[in-house]
Amino acid sequence: MSNPSPTHHLPVLLGQVLAAADGAARVVDATLGDGGHAAALRDGGAEVLGVDRDPDAIAVARRRLGERGMQYLQAAYDAPEALAAIAAFGPDLILLDLGVSSRQLDEPERGFTFRPGAALDMRMAGSGPSAADLLNTSDQASLERIFAEYGDERRARRLAGEVVRRRARHSFAISDDLVNAIRATLGARAGPPEFARLFQAVRIAVNDELGRLGRALPAMRDALHPGGRLAVITYHSGEDRLVKQAFREWALSCICPPRQPVCTCRGRSLGRTEPRKAILPEDQEVRVNPRARSAKLRIFRVADAA
Repeated sequence: MSNPSPTHHLPVLLGQVLAAADGAARVVDATLGDGGHAAALRDGGAEVLGVDRDPDAIAVARRRLGERGMQYLQAAYDAPEALAAIAAFGPDLILLDLGVSSRQLDEPERGFTFRPGAALDMRMAGSGPSAADLLNTSDQASLERIFAEYGDERRARRLAGEVVRRRARHSFAISDDLVNAIRATLGARAGPPEFARLFQAVRIAVNDELGRLGRALPAMRDALHPGGRLAVITYHSGEDRLVKQAFREWALSCICPPRQPVCTCRGRSLGRTEPRKAILPEDQEVRVNPRARSAKLRIFRVADAA
């Protein structure tokens, strides 16, 4: 989500996004947040469609930006109504900033934080199963997969077993419950880096963030005008891997199986990544805002019209 967010102190990444938007008449900020990116894009001369599933974010951004050069849509960026609106808008640039806003992290009632006593919620839109529901009802194998795949945790099996044992005595309800399970598994010296990584894993599962991203990327690519750009800022290795693989496949002129004698696929490249490698924040930016340390920006430029 946009500012205030992990990108609030990332002039390199924001500068690259603005460079990609240079000359763009219509831009979609598909993760509007509090409107920081949208403000910069609108002030650069673009008409902006801001999309966010969080009604509080839409309200904050609307108060900040007003109606001039802005349109607003409350919806998850992968929702059918959002993808239809984005396609109808006809954008030259689409931005996805997948970070959680500082406002969400800093509001204990939203349940994204591991601060003591915070509710285990983590729902971006406030509806559906919460983090507590997931921890209390998922089977051990599912919990192990979440901790291993989304949290890069080597002791995922042990941690999943610890959660199952603890919830049999007392249902998980607040951040302390998960923190204590993590400490019991990883050791008493486990601290904020471990908590942040594993709370993030649960958040990704609660909101199906990788599934949503995988479904949305092709539709967003197809919504762009020829020569348009899709810019994605990620903060998690799974997100970045998914974006990198998608962009790499789209750049291929043939995706048929290697031994297939005749090409039966699209037979053309859909565009190219610009630049080829991810753009990273500068060291000084990370020192100012440690939340930005894992940020990566990748930009895909759709092929010009044939």
